[in-house]
Amino acid sequence: MVKRAQDWIEVRPEGLYVRAGGFFVDPLRPVAKAVITHGHSDHARGGHAEVIATPETLAIMGLRLGEAAGGTRRPLPLGQRVRIGEVEVWLAPAGHVLGSAQVVLEYAGMRVVVSGDYKRASDPTCQAFEVVVCDVFVTEATFGLPVFRHPPAMAEIDRLLRSVRIFPERCHLIGAYSLGKAQRVIALLRAAGWERPIHLHGALQAMCALYGQYGVALGPLCPATLGSRETRSDLAGEIVIAPPGAIADRWARRLPDPVICLASGWMRVKQRARQRGVELPLVISDHADWDELLRTLDDVRAPEVWVTHGREEALVHAATQKGIRAQALALLGYEEEEG
Repeated sequence: MVKRAQDWIEVRPEGLYVRAGGFFVDPLRPVAKAVITHGHSDHARGGHAEVIATPETLAIMGLRLGEAAGGTRRPLPLGQRVRIGEVEVWLAPAGHVLGSAQVVLEYAGMRVVVSGDYKRASDPTCQAFEVVVCDVFVTEATFGLPVFRHPPAMAEIDRLLRSVRIFPERCHLIGAYSLGKAQRVIALLRAAGWERPIHLHGALQAMCALYGQYGVALGPLCPATLGSRETRSDLAGEIVIAPPGAIADRWARRLPDPVICLASGWMRVKQRARQRGVELPLVISDHADWDELLRTLDDVRAPEVWVTHGREEALVHAATQKGIRAQALALLGYEEEEG
């Protein structure tokens, strides 16, 4: 008789294994059957024989991984139920990036929700996080420390636009992760009234086009072409978005006196901004902050919480103080994203 989630879900070297269904959630190594929460590379890895995910996540994996994305790709739209082995599985919105989902597992009268990465803040580029009341909640803890309290994203965009007005002779170069962050920053700029073209590093163009295919309107975008001196000077007063790794390389130095910006929850830590040479840190995150993590624990009403990939100890302690049975899963191999 099943009494605990540990009787049918376990941590293996490959990742979180749902033994009653014969599949893994976000496995770190190639497996026979994988359910994937979203398209970031520390969750969506290639080489699986069968991949089950939202249609958007499958498209993202196809774009990023090509044929390595997996053998059989099985789309599972949000809210649609499917039986895998002895487990009923359905996906609920996670509010993280396009197509991101929480994996809801129902077996033997018990409901376990594997949240993947999530945020509670508004984001026009993906469906909002949906609260799913459950018996066990598996939560991330990327920003699981009280110091991480994200300001309103639109307030950070207002700071950016104020800087653009102050320095019309300079280009503003924003480092933003290619999946999710870049598109959210663009959408926020549009909401703030920026109607001019936004210039993109080549590494961002295909993902922004994919977002457009799924109905996310990003407005006029154009390549950040740096060929001639005249073209470079034309970018004065403009906004350019590039992957975080590009803001400090030779490519960036060809821009007209760029104001280096970086959009990340880690920009709350001033030392991180200084280390990366960021002149204008933008605290814009695609993950829940400390207060949102705690609010989510209250909302899902789970008597048991498993914490993974992040600051597990602090969140485990806070959950315990709320009377929740909490433990760290200690899954290995999840990389630190730009946040």
